[in-house]
Amino acid sequence: MTDFFAEFQLSTLDWVLFFIAGAIIGMSKTGVAGVSYIVIPIMVFIFGAKPSTGLLLPILSLADIFAVSYYRRSADWHHIIKLMPIAIIGVLLGTIFGEYISAHLFKISMGIIVLIGIVVMLVMERRKNKAVPSHWFFSTGTGLFAGFSTMIGNAAGSIMAVYMLSMRMPKNIFIGTTAWFFMILNLTKFPSHIFVWKTITFKSLLLDLTVLPGIALGAYLGFIIVKRIPERAYRYFVLIVTILSAFLLFI
Repeated sequence: MTDFFAEFQLSTLDWVLFFIAGAIIGMSKTGVAGVSYIVIPIMVFIFGAKPSTGLLLPILSLADIFAVSYYRRSADWHHIIKLMPIAIIGVLLGTIFGEYISAHLFKISMGIIVLIGIVVMLVMERRKNKAVPSHWFFSTGTGLFAGFSTMIGNAAGSIMAVYMLSMRMPKNIFIGTTAWFFMILNLTKFPSHIFVWKTITFKSLLLDLTVLPGIALGAYLGFIIVKRIPERAYRYFVLIVTILSAFLLFI
């Protein structure tokens, strides 16, 4: 097997980190939101910036399957249907303009937008405003930027976390809606990676399958952790991790 994947030039440390990355993705998809941002620098370290996006997508999709299988009945389809069309447009824009945008500048811009969204949400919390944002600009902006950012760097988790928290969803609905949304959206990205960017190949898909045990382990741990977090505590947990994730984008 090592000879088959020789073109990737993976050391023992790389294999260990790759397995850990798969486990973290599994945990993130099953409710331990935000921790997946740790995976991005790990994958870049092992494979490089652009190739890592193609290698990460199938791992995310495999983890999506675990999440959707468990939370399949806990989704708010109104929000999925509302966001999906504009998110797909965002994916197409990301495919076209992705190679011409500085990754550093893009991540800083995304971090600023996430932090602004968090500030608005915290102001609403402080004023005890129980209404949810209903303006078309909020959902359109969220969908477009989520699609664009997930295509560029698989980094739309914090954008969606702000939106879902603003909708005041219960814990399981939050996780289930996010899981279904990203499973569908991630599937729309495969043609771009295969035929346009050429970052997904037969060998890269087989390489991704080697970390399936890590994804399964992470998903199982995620289920256990989320079960033990109360509703209100989970909301604050996601908020804190999202803020930390936004700051990580500046580094």
